[in-house]
Amino acid sequence: MTTTTVYRQDSYGRQVPQDRIPPIDLLRDDTVKAIVTNATALQKEMQAWKHQVLADITAFCQISAEQYGVKWGGKKGNISLVSYDGKYKVVLAVSDNLAFDERLQVAKTLVDECIHEWTQDSNSEIKVLVEHAFQTDREGKINTGRIFSLMRVKIEHPKWLKAMDALRDSIQATSTSQYLRLYERVGEGDKYKQISMDIAGL
Repeated sequence: MTTTTVYRQDSYGRQVPQDRIPPIDLLRDDTVKAIVTNATALQKEMQAWKHQVLADITAFCQISAEQYGVKWGGKKGNISLVSYDGKYKVVLAVSDNLAFDERLQVAKTLVDECIHEWTQDSNSEIKVLVEHAFQTDREGKINTGRIFSLMRVKIEHPKWLKAMDALRDSIQATSTSQYLRLYERVGEGDKYKQISMDIAGL
């Protein structure tokens, strides 16, 4: 009577006879694969749930708009729906993903020229703000929040204003993201607590 040898693939891609693998390694392999299999199934369920929720929100907004003879076509702008008793709130936040084109470097050159001209009189805090705004992260991306902070600085110098125009013109919306958040009112107060859908926050 012949027995069939069962193999498991190791991290190098080699087929190792299962009876030569230590029991603890087999148990570890089974445990990890069971967790990941269940997690993948849960992820697919959550994706399907999210798509259904977005469809439900769109359908509701269409019905609501029809009450006023308007056709709903909104993708931009945030939507907040609250239950009749005020206990629950569903928020659909829509935001553009921004990037900067070559005019960002034009703006940086103009700003650097301003700083150079103001070396004697310029506030050191402005210098720090400028340097911070144009710093990139590990992926080489500019932080949009820092750029917007720089644009809010009130300086009437012609070259600075030209630099800010270049900054505004350099901003490009590359895509749109939708974020779904659920809230529950806890206790007697008016504050809502977000219902965590993040596994780390459960």
